[in-house]
Amino acid sequence: MTRRTDLRTTRMPVLASELPTFTPVPRQCNRHDGWTEQRQRDFIEALADTGSVHAACKAVNMSQPGAYQLRRQPGAETFRAAWQAALDLGVQVVEDVAMERALHGIEVPVISHGKRYGSRRIYNDRLLMFILRNRAPERFAEGGGAKGLNAVGKMELERKKKEWREEWEAERSKVAAEARASYTRKFDAFRKSHEEKEAAKEACLTEETRQAFAHAEALKARDLARAGLGPDQKASTEEPKALPPVPTREPEREEEPEVETGTRIRRLKDEGWA
Repeated sequence: MTRRTDLRTTRMPVLASELPTFTPVPRQCNRHDGWTEQRQRDFIEALADTGSVHAACKAVNMSQPGAYQLRRQPGAETFRAAWQAALDLGVQVVEDVAMERALHGIEVPVISHGKRYGSRRIYNDRLLMFILRNRAPERFAEGGGAKGLNAVGKMELERKKKEWREEWEAERSKVAAEARASYTRKFDAFRKSHEEKEAAKEACLTEETRQAFAHAEALKARDLARAGLGPDQKASTEEPKALPPVPTREPEREEEPEVETGTRIRRLKDEGWA
């Protein structure tokens, strides 16, 4: 069976001079995939770096129950002592990381609509107070919070908050400036690309096409000028004048048809009627 490579990639390594020395636990059968001497040293090194038995076992690709079983084997006295010393070193590393985060905060990405626009630094006041209460219990009460601080502690906390606030505002201004610069670069690139495309289209036009466009513009200007809608003129807002009424014609009277007989029919309007 082929062992996987070491997974220790994100630890803060302890100096080799600080690692505890020990005699590896003797094994009855030296298997290449078992607890070899080199794997035992790598385990103690990973334990000192991480302070976690689970992470150390994962780093050497061995099971956690197997590590505890190895610790109980005969001849593991120095191995157990190195185990405890490595845990103490791991706790110190964890304390250093906690102090680093409490003083300098952590970077958090700024994401909007699925896109990352930068990052900002956040601070954990609770973590800071926890460290202060444990590192200087004589100065910081167990109750926690600003109520348990004396005058000097309150002044120190206010000073730290002011520093953090200034750093955060400076970081926010920097992120905003970088975002504006990025938007400006993108807009300039888009405008340049658009101008190049328009220039390429203009270069493809023949002289006949250019003359046709010029003639069409001239005709358009002429029609707008006739309608009073030239480039320097506005449409008239006056109401149109009313047209004169159309004269009406009386309907023509229908003439009565004459009866085709030999005798003429006289009417009252006829002259010479008696």
